[in-house]
Amino acid sequence: MPKHGKRYRAVESKVERGRSYSVDEAAVLVKELATAKFDETVEVHLRLGIDPRKSDQNVRGTVSLPHGTGRTVRVLAFSQGEKANEAQAAGADFVGGQELIERIQGGWLEFDAVVATPDMMGAVGSKLGRVLGPRGLLPNPKSGTVGLNIGEIVRALKAGQIEFRSDKTGVVHAPIGKASFEAGKLAENLVAVRQAVEAAKPDAARGTYLRTMYLTTTMGPSVRVAI
Repeated sequence: MPKHGKRYRAVESKVERGRSYSVDEAAVLVKELATAKFDETVEVHLRLGIDPRKSDQNVRGTVSLPHGTGRTVRVLAFSQGEKANEAQAAGADFVGGQELIERIQGGWLEFDAVVATPDMMGAVGSKLGRVLGPRGLLPNPKSGTVGLNIGEIVRALKAGQIEFRSDKTGVVHAPIGKASFEAGKLAENLVAVRQAVEAAKPDAARGTYLRTMYLTTTMGPSVRVAI
């Protein structure tokens, strides 16, 4: 009994087994593989030569995609006073303090990214750590989502800045756009992510750092990209 349907097997046949495609070739091909009735997200998956069990080899960072992600990011900003005005002027969808904390504690999660000023992190961390942490939404200075420059942080997220981190298997997964993007824009976003991951290489990592790189769409097969 086949694991995939006819549609999937038909598009999978377009990918040459064992071949590593150039960035430009992969960007063109991955668009052809997106045959779902919605605009599929294109993702890059990079397997790294790290030991994810060791904290000093975890990879984490942010990158601003030249052409954005293709989706509207709903940003929630924990800030007060003038900083709240700054966040709102920068385009934050939700701005506030204790009232937002209580709303989230009540089960509300209609947002995609969370930022905060340093003075708000005590309350946010203690009251929402268990809610936002597992979802990867808890603001963190290392990921660039905590700072006094709250307006700049909000604008960057709205413009297509994404956060990446290695998972427990040593793989980084990151969206680089939509299947409707021009191939050239996907290629440029892919290069930006790769460069950011390379720049985030831990000092403790030894041997080959970038092992494999694949492009895939939400519903399509993967394409191996030449390192």
